[in-house]
Amino acid sequence: MIIKTLDTGPFKLDGGAMFGVVPKTIWQKSNPADDQNRCEWALRNLLIETTDANGQPRLMLVDTGVGDKQDAKFFGYYDLPNGQSLTTAIEQAGYSVNDVTDVLLTHLHFDHAGGAVRWADAAHTRLEATLPRATYWSHSGQWDWATHPNPRERATYLRENFMPLQANGQLRFTDRDNLNLPGIELLYMDGHTEKMTLPLLKPTTDRPRTVVFCADLIPSTAHVPVPYVMGYDVRPLVTMDEKTHFLNRAVNEDWILVFDHDPTCEAATVEQTEKGIRVKDRGKLKDWL
Repeated sequence: MIIKTLDTGPFKLDGGAMFGVVPKTIWQKSNPADDQNRCEWALRNLLIETTDANGQPRLMLVDTGVGDKQDAKFFGYYDLPNGQSLTTAIEQAGYSVNDVTDVLLTHLHFDHAGGAVRWADAAHTRLEATLPRATYWSHSGQWDWATHPNPRERATYLRENFMPLQANGQLRFTDRDNLNLPGIELLYMDGHTEKMTLPLLKPTTDRPRTVVFCADLIPSTAHVPVPYVMGYDVRPLVTMDEKTHFLNRAVNEDWILVFDHDPTCEAATVEQTEKGIRVKDRGKLKDWL
C-alpha cells in the first residue's frame, strides 16, 4: 500500500468558528488571525494505492478539496482560489485523474466534496465528475443529511458538488455496497455531521503502524485537546465523546494521525500527559512510511 498526501489549499475560515468556545486569546497563539478574524488552513487529501480482495489495483482518493467551480463572491469568503487544482496535485503525485478508481468522501461539506465535480464545458452549462472513471463513496446517512440539510448546515451542503455523481451513476454507499479493500477500515463519527467517515489504514508488513485520516473530527494538531471542538459541529458533546475514544485508541495502538486542515503539520502521533492526550511527534506523513 502506497499512501501520499495532496494539498490544494490553503484557504481561510473564521477562527472563532474553528475553535468554538475556546477563547481567541488562547487559539491565536497557534493560529493567528487576519484582520477579518480568519485563520489559514490546509486543504489536504490522501491518495492510497493498493489492491482489492481480488488482487486488482485500486487508487483511492480521500476527499477532494473545494474545487474551482464556485463564483468569485463565494471564493472571496475563504480567500480562494490560492492553491493548485486537484488535477494538478494528482499529476504531481505521479498519477492522472483517469487512474483514480475510487473517491471516498468523508462527508459532503463544500471543503471536502467541492472538487468532486467540475464544469464540463467552458460555458459552464454542464457538470461532470472530476474523476471520470472513479466510483464515489459516501455513507447513506451522510447523503440523506446532505440532500435534506438542516438549517445549520444548509450553506455548506452545495448540491452541485454531489448531485451530478448520483445522476451519472458514479455514487455508491459504504454501508450498502462492498468497498472490497481489505486493508481499509471505516470509522463513522456523528458529532461534526451525520456519519462522517474516517479511513483507517491497517498495518502492513512494510508499514507496521496504523494510519488514520482524521477528517473534521480533529482537523488540526491544535484541535487534539478534547474540549477544542469546532463551532461548526452539530453535536459538540458527541464530538467530545468520539474524540476521547478515538484518541485513547490512537495512544494505545500508536496510530499516525493525518490532518486535513492543519496549515503546517501533515501528520502526528499522540501521547498521554498530565494535561490529557497531546501531540507527541509531528512531521510529514512520508517520514513514518
